[in-house]
Amino acid sequence: MIGLDTNVVVRYLVQDDPDQSALASALINELTETSSGYLSLVTVVELYWVLRHAYKVGADRCAELLEGLLDARELRVDRDAIIRAALASSRDGLDFADAVIVELGRIAGCDHTVTFDQRAARNGAMCLLSLRLRCTTQSNVKSGTS
Repeated sequence: MIGLDTNVVVRYLVQDDPDQSALASALINELTETSSGYLSLVTVVELYWVLRHAYKVGADRCAELLEGLLDARELRVDRDAIIRAALASSRDGLDFADAVIVELGRIAGCDHTVTFDQRAARNGAMCLLSLRLRCTTQSNVKSGTS
């Protein structure tokens, strides 16, 4: 098994640099179930971010690409169940990296995850930490209760 850095996977998926894309494609196309590639959780989160922000790939397309990697028999993906759950949450509007944070916390036994990011707290996946040092849901913030 060999580890794959984000830039190698980006070149394979995007095919934007002729030399590096050819090398990445040759390597990944040679992988097998018994001689597989490995994607760490960090690599997958970074890959999603790079595709969305640097290459302007839509969220649905990013999810499709990651699901393809998750389903590839020649790849081993770290924490694949967490990534799949985070992809489902990201389809509901939560940022993918935030969804991974929430899932990791849930698996670790956290009651909830707090944030200052109002967007991350909007759908209730995270609790907005208010200036009163109390965790509130976004609906409570809008209604003035906590």
